[in-house]
Amino acid sequence: MSTSTPYPEHLRARIEEFLREIDFLPADPAARDHAAGTEGLVEAMRYSLLAGGKRFRPVLCLATGEALGVDPGRLVPAAAALELIHTYSLIHDDLPAMDDDDLRRGKPTCHKAFGEDAAILAGDALFAEAVRLVCERQAGGPAVQVGMLAEISRATGVGGMVGGQFLDLRDAGLLSADSLRRVHLLKTGRLIGACVTCALVLAPPAPTIAAHYRSFADELGLLFQIVDDILDEVGSEALLGKAVGADARRGKATYVSVHGLQRARELADERHRQALALLNAIPGPTDDLAALADHVYQRQS
Repeated sequence: MSTSTPYPEHLRARIEEFLREIDFLPADPAARDHAAGTEGLVEAMRYSLLAGGKRFRPVLCLATGEALGVDPGRLVPAAAALELIHTYSLIHDDLPAMDDDDLRRGKPTCHKAFGEDAAILAGDALFAEAVRLVCERQAGGPAVQVGMLAEISRATGVGGMVGGQFLDLRDAGLLSADSLRRVHLLKTGRLIGACVTCALVLAPPAPTIAAHYRSFADELGLLFQIVDDILDEVGSEALLGKAVGADARRGKATYVSVHGLQRARELADERHRQALALLNAIPGPTDDLAALADHVYQRQS
């Protein structure tokens, strides 16, 4: 199946430009002087943040804004903050105490390039700088900024990404198919959901339409994880930029190990079709959101 709409490269370009221009050091001259000597930390942060990728999460945030009639420029700071948080999670996931990976996007992982201590601190700093981006640069005023931070904190805390990672490390997904779905809804789905809900904070639609957006985000998050598990089983290391088969070697629960490869592919097809069906119930220009759903379904990297 070919992608119905090309990947929203115009949105990725806006995010890429913004990320490259972020100055992590304090703007105040005195505070900047006090931060002297942290250049190595900033280098580690930028090494992982600017390593490439499709910028799927921030593009999802901007595409949701487009569908809601919002100029994407008004959402760029929040979208970039979500990418900083995603990058922090990758740095920490790659650590020896977590997944112990040596490659990320075809390059040595942050802890391999800069040491474990710097990698841990780079992840911590990226999360803090994400909060600062929303507080200082996101449009809409304090109510919108606090609303977005509430969405982000719920998506990343115990009831979100970090809690899901903890459950995954404790093999909670091995208990049942429902447990596996719950683990990955938290670990992967919640942050993807926040990319949609942050846009809803800035431009809230009618409650029924907002519910469709949230359901779309849930379907997209599950689709992303199912495809990720399939690629870990049958994907190309050259295309993925990281080792394949790692989940099987660790005995981790995945959609492939629990359901089998064929059923996992069927589940991906079901989630993709459901995501597109939900978009059909949403007014406004949703072509870019459909393109993102197609991209997740078809991705090879």
